[in-house]
Amino acid sequence: MESALYLAQKELSNILSPEEISADEGMREEFSGDKWFARSLPDLVLFPESTESVVKMVKIAARHQLPITPRGSGYGYVGGCVPSHGGIALSMSRMNRVLEIHRGDFVAVVQPGVITQQLQLLVEAQGLFYPPDPASRADCSLGGNIATNAGGPRCLKYGVTRDYVLGLEVVLADGSVVRLGSRTHKNKTGFDLGRLFVGSEGMLGIITEATLKLLPLPPYRSCLGIGFASTENALRCIDLTFRSGLLPCALEIADAFTLAAARKRTGSLQLEGCQAMIFIELDGQEASVRLETENLRKILEDSNPLFVNQALGHQQVEQLWGLRREFSFSLRDTGLTKLNEDVVVPRSRVGDLFEFAAQLQEKHTLPVACFGHAGDGNIHVNVMVDLETPGAREKSEEALDELFTKILEWKGVITGEHGIGLAKKKWWPLATSPEVRDLHQKIKTALDPHLLLNPGKFLS
Repeated sequence: MESALYLAQKELSNILSPEEISADEGMREEFSGDKWFARSLPDLVLFPESTESVVKMVKIAARHQLPITPRGSGYGYVGGCVPSHGGIALSMSRMNRVLEIHRGDFVAVVQPGVITQQLQLLVEAQGLFYPPDPASRADCSLGGNIATNAGGPRCLKYGVTRDYVLGLEVVLADGSVVRLGSRTHKNKTGFDLGRLFVGSEGMLGIITEATLKLLPLPPYRSCLGIGFASTENALRCIDLTFRSGLLPCALEIADAFTLAAARKRTGSLQLEGCQAMIFIELDGQEASVRLETENLRKILEDSNPLFVNQALGHQQVEQLWGLRREFSFSLRDTGLTKLNEDVVVPRSRVGDLFEFAAQLQEKHTLPVACFGHAGDGNIHVNVMVDLETPGAREKSEEALDELFTKILEWKGVITGEHGIGLAKKKWWPLATSPEVRDLHQKIKTALDPHLLLNPGKFLS
């Protein structure tokens, strides 16, 4: 008897071009995972080039009950696009066109495979602004950003990806197509169904087009990079920044372990002995930004920082941000495995989180490196593990158990940007009530009754 996979592959091969389908083992391996550790081979890799192609693929998969795992550029950090149950890995990489940039409407219409930075550069050339800026924006795709509700440093002032999604075109699990939302900046026509798919991690439908909100491009930027002899002093300056009445575009922090790794990677003598560092970016009109930067610098210099680096204008700011963008690479250079946990705590708990991370490090004898978005409480707590050391994996699991338990005790959340995926599946029941989990499952079953879309993750 011919298998469902064989029959589906035969049907797909008859209607798709050779460029849209592959069963090659090397290709399957390439699409078996993301930046996390889990891998699982799909049986087929499909590369749709249009919504119509997606519809055909989904209908055939539904008819033969084959799992489908949608994926963007594969830059996730939680195993969200691992095809856990085999079946089809549906790569949206060839649906990569910017369909429209409308200055009058302040919208962009894009396909899901468009690289985030590509869109940003295109709209900025027209004096417009798409603020969400995940660290991997030069590589990650907008479809993946929407599926995970990606964030970034600028979220402090401008919000996350969901705040810029005005409308979506989505292919559902049965192959039907729905267009949700609109291109207007206000809309109260029925339920806000579009946002249901933002952050849904590919489990409710396949995004094939997005209408995104744009803003006027701020004409000027500045940034302060400030080093401190203690984390307490850095946190005090963060508090002083907000008390000054300013809302920075971004406000980042890094701890001593992260800075020591960055010192080694970059050769920066300035980081020698630096125990904490913050980055504060301001944007707006040039005259006001220059004045606010000078006033803020005066306020913070009273806290006796080790150094203050000031950048004025786009080029200087990008140079200063270059150091911040090295942090993740610097931690990888240590040779240790980086378990990157994108936890979020209420803003008043950021200092408590750094203190608790230090306690975890001492208790479990594992380095714990913290850096990230101090302005909104989204700190990346990186448990650094030598997986070759006996017992290290078990110790890291214990440390993460304690971390997530404490985060939830503080009324925080276990993920702010990356999603649940596979990496945080274990802690999903801890982070949600039975009623909330039941509601998620009801929505999943209503939209995907045969549970074919991205199975094996936190919803079955």
